[in-house]
Amino acid sequence: MSKVRILSISEFDGNEKLVNFYCNDLREHLETHSKNITAPHKHNFFLTVLFTKGSGTHEIDFEKYDVSPGSVFMLNPGQAHNWELSDDIEGIIFFHSQEFYEISFTEQSIYDFPFFYPVRNPSMLTLKEGELSEVSNAFNLILKEYRNRDVWSIKKIVSLLNCIYIDISRVYLNPVNANLVKMDAYSAYLRELEQLIEENFKQEKSPSAYADLLNITIRHLNRLTQETLGKSTTQLITERVILEAKRLIVYDSTSLAKISYELGYDDYAYFSRLFKKWTKLTPSEFSALYKR
Repeated sequence: MSKVRILSISEFDGNEKLVNFYCNDLREHLETHSKNITAPHKHNFFLTVLFTKGSGTHEIDFEKYDVSPGSVFMLNPGQAHNWELSDDIEGIIFFHSQEFYEISFTEQSIYDFPFFYPVRNPSMLTLKEGELSEVSNAFNLILKEYRNRDVWSIKKIVSLLNCIYIDISRVYLNPVNANLVKMDAYSAYLRELEQLIEENFKQEKSPSAYADLLNITIRHLNRLTQETLGKSTTQLITERVILEAKRLIVYDSTSLAKISYELGYDDYAYFSRLFKKWTKLTPSEFSALYKR
C-alpha cells in the first residue's frame, strides 16, 4: 500500500492573496476534490469542518466518530482522516496555516484553544440547536468573505475565525467538560511536553528524559499528567508510538520489522507484544483488519 498523502492548501486553492487559507461549501468541496480526499490522507494545515445536514462517520487517527447536524471537527496538521458521508451531506469546511492565524495576534497562539490538543482532548464536539445557529452564521460569513475577496477580507476572515474558535471553546469548556478546564493551568507545560514527545518519541522513551528537557522533576511531571489527563508520562509516550505504528502499518508499504526498527525497537518480538498490549491485536492482525 502506498504512503498516505499529505495535502497542502495550494492543492485546493492556489490564489496568491489567500495562499494560507481555503474555505468552501462542503458539498462543492467533496465534488471538486474527491480524487484527493476519498482515500485516507493528512494535511500540513489546520482543518475545521461543520456539518449542518446529513450523516455518516469520520475516522481520525483510527478513532471513528458519528457525523450528524451540529458535528464540528477540528484537526491538527499531521492527523490522518477519512470519512463516509450520506448523499445529502451539507456543511462548510475551512483550512488555514498556523501563520495565517497567529500573524494577526501577538500574544495568542492557535494552540491556546483546547481542541487543538489531540493528545489530551477529542477532535470533535456536537453543537446544540442554538449553538449551531450562531456558529453556522459565522462559518457562512467566512465563506462569503472568502468568495468575494474584497478589501480587508483577510482581516475579517481572521476575526471571524477567532470568534468561531472562541465560541467552540466555550462549548468545549462548559461544566459538563469540567475536566478540560482543570487542564488550563498546566497548558504551557502540556503543550511543550506534547511537542517534545512529537519530536523525540522514536528515539526517546524515558519519562525522565522529558522531565529533564522541561527542567522539572519526574515526580512533578507525572503528577501534572496524572492530574490533567489521568495518564502517566509513559502512557503518553507509548500512545504516540502506537499511533505512529498504526499509521505506518496501514499507510506504508514498509515491512513490520522495519516499522519496529524505525520506531526505536530493535527487537520486533518485543514491539509486537507492546503493540498487542495496547491494541489487543498483533501488528499483522491490525494490518489485516485495515487492508482486507
